[in-house]
Amino acid sequence: MLTLLVLLSTVSWTVDKHLCMGKVVDVAFFANAKTCGMEIDSDGMETEFEKSCCDEVSFTMQGQEDLKTSFFDLDLKQQVFLVSFTYSYINLFQDVETVTTSFIGHLPPLLDKDYQVLYETFLI
Repeated sequence: MLTLLVLLSTVSWTVDKHLCMGKVVDVAFFANAKTCGMEIDSDGMETEFEKSCCDEVSFTMQGQEDLKTSFFDLDLKQQVFLVSFTYSYINLFQDVETVTTSFIGHLPPLLDKDYQVLYETFLI
């Protein structure tokens, strides 16, 4: 969210609207809006009393130009801290391999002698 806020505050925005008889025909960002085709030619034929039914409304918001800090403006201690912090933070989320032994797919070992019958011990 903070990155988006910095991006929106540093970029210059231009919004251009074309109005025909008070209604919005087209809205464009960073470019000129498309016209409706009913404009009066500006060849000097327009008198003071004749007004065009179309209006062009343009809004420009200037962005900030003073946010030009670079990584190399930091001194050596700050660069070492940023690199080590980034490296340790990235390695914090790596998976650790866990070794699990499962005997579900294996058969029990074969018995050479039946010890219950050999020692005559039975569970009653």
